[in-house]
Amino acid sequence: MTAELEQRLQRLEDDRAIRDLKARYLRACDAKDPETVRDCLLPQGAVIAFDGFPPFDNRDAFVAVYAEMGCAPGVFDIHHGANGIIAFDGPDRATGQWSLLFHNINLTARTLTQMGVVYDDAYVKQDGRWWIAETRSHRQSCLIQTVDDAGQVTVAAMGEAPETFG
Repeated sequence: MTAELEQRLQRLEDDRAIRDLKARYLRACDAKDPETVRDCLLPQGAVIAFDGFPPFDNRDAFVAVYAEMGCAPGVFDIHHGANGIIAFDGPDRATGQWSLLFHNINLTARTLTQMGVVYDDAYVKQDGRWWIAETRSHRQSCLIQTVDDAGQVTVAAMGEAPETFG
């Protein structure tokens, strides 16, 4: 096998590994699995900056907030990521952009939330595996509905999302 063919094959394998990493992260969020969420993020120096939340400069601080908010009883999430575009900055660095449809049911707050989000990610390969080194989200659209005791749904926010969630 030629060196060029080996590089092309490695690039395909790396692209697939990054796509699998992002899917694993999103599925772990939905499964309320903080340990898998943590294991997708770079152990040292991960940056997490999502619209509506404070920024984080390490995975443990982010996972603690995720576990408190996302893993609470009566909270049901779906993170449907699609349209991934991966660009390589070298053999061990890449960026990715993803579209996300986020849907949340919160039984305690009696809310239904749907958001269109764009993720901008940076990935690094260390010790033979890919990590999410940086992940940022930007809300594109938002629909928040409240549900009263009779089951009547009222639109609370439509278009732009409130500054913070929770």
